Amino acid sequence: MKSSMTKLVAGLLLSALAQLAQAGEVNAAVAANFQKPMEEIAAAFQKDTGHTVKLSFGSSGKFYAQIKEGAPFDLFLAADVKYPKLLEEEGWALKDTRFVYALGKLVLWSAQPGLVDSKGAVLAKGKFNKVSYADPKLAPYGLAAQETLQKMKLWDSIQSKMVTGDSIGQAYQFIASGNAELGFIALSQITKDGKVSEGSYWLVSPELYNPIEQSATLLTKAKDNDAAKALLAYLRGNKKALAVIEKFGYGLK
Repeated sequence: MKSSMTKLVAGLLLSALAQLAQAGEVNAAVAANFQKPMEEIAAAFQKDTGHTVKLSFGSSGKFYAQIKEGAPFDLFLAADVKYPKLLEEEGWALKDTRFVYALGKLVLWSAQPGLVDSKGAVLAKGKFNKVSYADPKLAPYGLAAQETLQKMKLWDSIQSKMVTGDSIGQAYQFIASGNAELGFIALSQITKDGKVSEGSYWLVSPELYNPIEQSATLLTKAKDNDAAKALLAYLRGNKKALAVIEKFGYGLK
């Protein structure tokens, strides 16, 4: 009995060592709106595969520029299709690896309960000092906010009250800290266990902005990185990953 147990332990140890020997590392640049779900997905991926994942979060536009300057990323999870497609066309990303991993949803949110109504009428009333959004030139959610205000014919009149963040993460911080009473962010940033966790919000009608198709791609420098390829495949088709994406309020294509 003791001999059998010793063999079992030895076998498990050898299996673990073999997995560690094959384990790799992947460095992913991730759009700020996808921080919470990606942290959860990365933890599950590491547990399932033994690979190590390093995550960096920021605006898609800034990551695009950094990648072209040689930043050490293997994967790029953008908040749109534009930047991964450009990298592919310019030779910085591998063809046939790009796909839409999530469909984003825009919300107008306030940390104050009751401030934002369910139809966004608060914007026209103008009874606030500052409204936050991400830079439209860098962040797809910021562009969606601009498109929304333009279609509502409020873009010009609201300019003096706009506070611009470098990313959707900074736009959220402006609102959460009280520096702006309300602002446009991603639904995922205020979603917990499938529900909006705090404040008041308006889920912006998708008719007011172009679809936010968040796409991922494998960067050229990672063409031989098995860990990066595995994470991309995990994000694309693993049931755990897909469940996390939907849990945070995203749609799937």
